[in-house]
Amino acid sequence: MGFPGDSPRRQPYVQPGGQQPPFQTGGPQSPPAWDDQTGGQPGGQGGGRPGGQGESWFGPPVQGPGPQSPAGFGSTPQEPPRPAPGWQAPAGQTAAGQTPTEQTAAEQEGPGPAAFARETPEPTEPGRRPKKQKQAWSPYEEGPRALLPTFVAVGVIGMLIAGGIGLAVFASSGDDSLAGVADAPAPAATKPVIPANPGGTFGFAESRKTDPAKLALDELFKSRKARHKGQTYLMTARRNDKKCKDAVVGSGLQKALTAGRCNQLVRASFRDASGKIIGTLGVANLDTSSAAAKVVKATRGKEPQQYLKVLPGKDKVTKLLGTGEAFVGGWRHGHYAVLVWFQYKDGHLPSKAEAKKLNAAAFGVADATVTPALESRSLTGKRP
Repeated sequence: MGFPGDSPRRQPYVQPGGQQPPFQTGGPQSPPAWDDQTGGQPGGQGGGRPGGQGESWFGPPVQGPGPQSPAGFGSTPQEPPRPAPGWQAPAGQTAAGQTPTEQTAAEQEGPGPAAFARETPEPTEPGRRPKKQKQAWSPYEEGPRALLPTFVAVGVIGMLIAGGIGLAVFASSGDDSLAGVADAPAPAATKPVIPANPGGTFGFAESRKTDPAKLALDELFKSRKARHKGQTYLMTARRNDKKCKDAVVGSGLQKALTAGRCNQLVRASFRDASGKIIGTLGVANLDTSSAAAKVVKATRGKEPQQYLKVLPGKDKVTKLLGTGEAFVGGWRHGHYAVLVWFQYKDGHLPSKAEAKKLNAAAFGVADATVTPALESRSLTGKRP
């Protein structure tokens, strides 16, 4: 079939001198038949195939009398030209320009190739071409359409992955924000700025500003036994007093401790291996080195009336502390004041030689216990 203005279909070749279809007015005309012997002139003799059969390019060979062409082409009736719109067939002819007898013969021979061709729907309006019909996808497609399912699957997977990543990022960001609000630490108290090298004779231990941590019992008196220069001393009692004036005797010493802002006084009692020499050692924590010097000065007088209060032990030797004569005194180490009370067990007045032994015992116990801890404070300003 065709459209108005299209070229007419090619007509099959006919026998020379055969009956031609009548002239059709108002419709497309058939092209002249080709004559092989006359060089393509119409009306030649024997044109086409021998026996006067017309040319058919697609049909099967015609069964019947007459020789077959070498190529094996048969004669198949072709679709005649379609009349133009508004044309009426003459009396005695069909709409295709055939008589009823010819039309019946053509129907008996069977449809030609044009009958199996895909028909294009007629336009609904003049001059408007019909819409193309969409073809469904087939698994046997070739070319870009064959990859259509792959592209769709990849796109869907990509969208799912992107959505999952987005949800994960959103969830993690939400958790972080909540955690940051809930776990926000409280602002820490402002700590004093400690200089890198405070200098002075005792370094960081010169002042409580550069050595703020309090003393601990285990820091000073951790081991029960103290050894110094071949001598062994056994600790029998220890105590940490927050009220410094309760650990001393004498109003002058108590005033010096209070003026120096003493915040602790740590004491411990010892005896030597023979059990003859006993004593108590204490460390007062003052604000500054000058305050510690005033405390030490208060313990020095013509008569020992300002001194460290003894800490009696539960054993039968150190429980006698505080009875009789004793060697008392003290010295400073930065903002710490070291105070001592050492005596003989029976409390007798020591001779000069015995006084030297008491003095050696006091410094021996201090060097084995408090001195290493205070020297560490001088270097670091922290607990060892």
